[in-house]
Amino acid sequence: MDLVLEFKDGTISGEGADGIGVFVISGSYSTTNGECSWIKQYVGRHAVDYRGFREAKGIWGTWKVGGGKGGFHIWPLAEGEPLMATEKTEETSHVQPATARTS
Repeated sequence: MDLVLEFKDGTISGEGADGIGVFVISGSYSTTNGECSWIKQYVGRHAVDYRGFREAKGIWGTWKVGGGKGGFHIWPLAEGEPLMATEKTEETSHVQPATARTS
């Protein structure tokens, strides 16, 4: 996955692409408690709901779409790393729509 996020004045915005398609990100975050939530909207397709918490090694949380759900971890690129995705997802439901799979 390729993903670029911007955090500014309590809002999260961004864009990217993965094995499912191109998407845009919009959401919010709290500097007080580290909570964040956003919608990953695939262009012309479905949306995925993300909720998580910021900590020193990135953002951890859960995603939901339809009857599917799972966990994720997003972390910042290290100095000099190519601009590519750094997200790990875990499937936690037994039934997951094909459109919710990540690569």
